[in-house]
Amino acid sequence: MIYITRREHFNAAHKLHNPNWSNEQNEEVFGKCANPNWHGHNYNLFVTVKGPVNPETGYSANLKEISTIIRKYITDKLDHKNLNLDVDFLQGMMPSTENVAIAIWQQLTPHILALGIKLHCVKLYETENNYVEYFGE
Repeated sequence: MIYITRREHFNAAHKLHNPNWSNEQNEEVFGKCANPNWHGHNYNLFVTVKGPVNPETGYSANLKEISTIIRKYITDKLDHKNLNLDVDFLQGMMPSTENVAIAIWQQLTPHILALGIKLHCVKLYETENNYVEYFGE
């Protein structure tokens, strides 16, 4: 089994806000992320897949195919969008980095499996200092 990773990038705005809380409580919990006028990030997305090496190609996965899948189902939908308002697969959820990573996993899984490999990890950097990793658990 070998693991291979593709990095993609997108820019997006969001706001962390629980509508059941007061503005004060949202600001206390989420700080600047609760800004009523939104805020943005330059996200870096790392998608790791795993599978055996094909002896005919020397690949476990064709990174061009992986990139096409990520762009079609993820970055084209997220790039320069408002995660709270514009993204169909994020509707009704708090667009924290954790939840976005889980939603990305859910979107990618069927397309990665169709290639005969498995999704191993979605790593999403919100900033250079903050990132989450999701392994589908």
